[in-house]
Amino acid sequence: MTFAGPLGQHTPSPGLSNPAPILSPQAASQHTLTPGQVAAMFNVNPKTVARWASSGLLGAIRTPGGHRRFREEDVVELLNRRTPATGS
Repeated sequence: MTFAGPLGQHTPSPGLSNPAPILSPQAASQHTLTPGQVAAMFNVNPKTVARWASSGLLGAIRTPGGHRRFREEDVVELLNRRTPATGS
C-alpha cells in the first residue's frame, strides 16, 4: 500500500470544493476517528460532521480511498468548545 503524499498536501478530488489533506503514515500513527465515531461523540448525524468539515469548523484529512478522518485531538478540542462548563 502506498500513500499519496505528506500530511498537508492537498490533492483535488472530483466533486469536492474543499479537498482535505491526504492521510500520511505519520498521521495514521495519530489517533483518527471516523465521521460516525465523531457523530456519536456529539450526538449528531455523520452528515452533520461532514458539513462541519466542509465549512472548516472541524479539520479533516482524507484516506487514500477518499474517506474523511478526524484527528482525535481536534475533535476533543471542538467538543470542549461546544460543551458549556458546569460550575458549582
